[in-house]
Amino acid sequence: MKTYIEQASQHTKLQEGTQVIEQVLLECYLKPGISTKELARKTLLPTPVAAAIKRELIKSGALVQDRGVRCTADGLAWIEREWGYHGLDHSLYHDLLDETKWIESLKDVLAILEELFSLRPSVDVQIDQSKCTPETSLRRAILCLKQHALIGKKILCVGDDDLVSVSIGLLLQRLFPDRGHTVTHVDVVDIDERFLSCIETIAKEHGLPIGCRRLDLREPLPDNLHGQYDCFFTDPPYTLQGMSLFVSRGIQALKREKGVPIFLSFAHKSPAFMLAMQREFVRMGLTVSANFPQFNAYEGAEMIANRSQMFILRTTDQTKPEYSEKFTDALYTGEVKQTLRTYRCKQCSRDVYVGINGEFATIEQLKNEGCTGCGHDMFEMIAKKRVSQERNDKGDHTAD
Repeated sequence: MKTYIEQASQHTKLQEGTQVIEQVLLECYLKPGISTKELARKTLLPTPVAAAIKRELIKSGALVQDRGVRCTADGLAWIEREWGYHGLDHSLYHDLLDETKWIESLKDVLAILEELFSLRPSVDVQIDQSKCTPETSLRRAILCLKQHALIGKKILCVGDDDLVSVSIGLLLQRLFPDRGHTVTHVDVVDIDERFLSCIETIAKEHGLPIGCRRLDLREPLPDNLHGQYDCFFTDPPYTLQGMSLFVSRGIQALKREKGVPIFLSFAHKSPAFMLAMQREFVRMGLTVSANFPQFNAYEGAEMIANRSQMFILRTTDQTKPEYSEKFTDALYTGEVKQTLRTYRCKQCSRDVYVGINGEFATIEQLKNEGCTGCGHDMFEMIAKKRVSQERNDKGDHTAD
C-alpha cells in the first residue's frame, strides 16, 4: 500500500522532490488550521504548487479542509506512528522555532552539555580538529529540527568532535519526555577512536540513540552505509580537498532523493576560496539552500575569530560525489602546506604543480583560473612530495 507521500508524489510530479510534500503534511500536523498561503510561505513554494500538494493529500485521506487545513484522524495517527511524532511536546517544539526562546527553554540541556563537553578529549591539530561550544552544538541540532530533518530520521555525522550526535540525542529526550520515541537514530563515523569512545560512553549513560564506527574517510565508504541517511552533518578540514571529500562521503551515504539537506560548517574564507568552493558544490550537483554567517562558535580558534559559517546544501537529481574511490591527495592543512602536488588536466593531460614553489599556491586558485593549456577546471592529482616540516599549529587550519 502506498504512503500518503507516495500517493501525492505520483500525481504532482514535483521538481522539488518528495521532501516538500513531507513538509506540507508536517506543517498541517504541527499547526492545525493553517492557510494555504501560510503553507506556501513555510515551504518556500509558489501558492499554486502548495495548493496542488494540499489537494492531493486531501484526496489521499491525510488532510481535510476545515477552517484552514488540518490532518484527518488517520493522517494524524500515521504521522505519529510512522514518523515517530507520538508524545511530542508541541509547546516546546514551537518555542524552539523562536530564536529568542530556545536557550531559556533548554537551559537544563545546555547545563548537561557543558558538563559533558568539559570531558571531551583534547583536539588533534594534525587532523584539523577544533572544539565548538556546547551552545553551537545544540544550535545545530535545533537547525536540523527546523528543517524537518530530525524527528523520525536517520542522521549521519561525518566526523563528530563537536558531539552533535549527543546534542541531537538530548534534544530528542526533551521533545519526547515520556522517552517513548524510538524512530530517530544517529550514526557517527570518525577516524579518532578517542572521540568515538567518548560518544559511546555518553550514549550508554544517557540512553541516546547513537551508533559509532571508526572510518578513515580517505578510504572508500563501505557499501552498507550507502543510500541510508536522511541528512548529514560535517565540519571538515578547512581545505578545499577536505570539504569536497567529507561532503562526497556524506553524499554517498544519503538516500537517493531530491531536496535532502546537508549541514556543512566551514570557515569564512577569501572570495577566491569561496568561488572555488561553490564550483565544487555545482560539480557535486548541490544547491545552497541557506547560509548563516558566524553560526558556529569555537573554543580557542582565534585565527577565525572563533566563528565559522553554516551552509544548508540540498541534493538534486544531478547530485554525485566528487570522490568515490580511495583519496590520495593532501587532506589536512598541515599536509597541504607542506607538499608540492602534481595535478593533471582531465581535458588536455597537461601537468601543473601546486603548493610550495608550484605554479599555483593552492588548488582553489588552479580551479578558479583553469588549466594554463586549455582552460579546463577539472584535475587529477597524480603525485605529491613533502617539501617542508614546518610546524602546524591550531590556527593554521583556517589559512587559504
